[in-house]
Amino acid sequence: MTSKPVNLRQFRKRKQREDKARQAEANRVEFGTPKALREPVQLERERLLREVEAKKLEGNTSPDGEAPSKEN
Repeated sequence: MTSKPVNLRQFRKRKQREDKARQAEANRVEFGTPKALREPVQLERERLLREVEAKKLEGNTSPDGEAPSKEN
């Protein structure tokens, strides 16, 4: 049994088209969102980040209550 020959030019063109389509889809996702929809999502994300920051414990202590030692 012999394999069917592959036309490399056609293969390269098909791969280039597929890569271009993949990039176009990524661009549609990244840049295609209207500002009216993008702003509320961004504001909610920032609010959640502020909330997480506010709930973090102050200082960097170990579980036994002592400051971590610098061994470097």
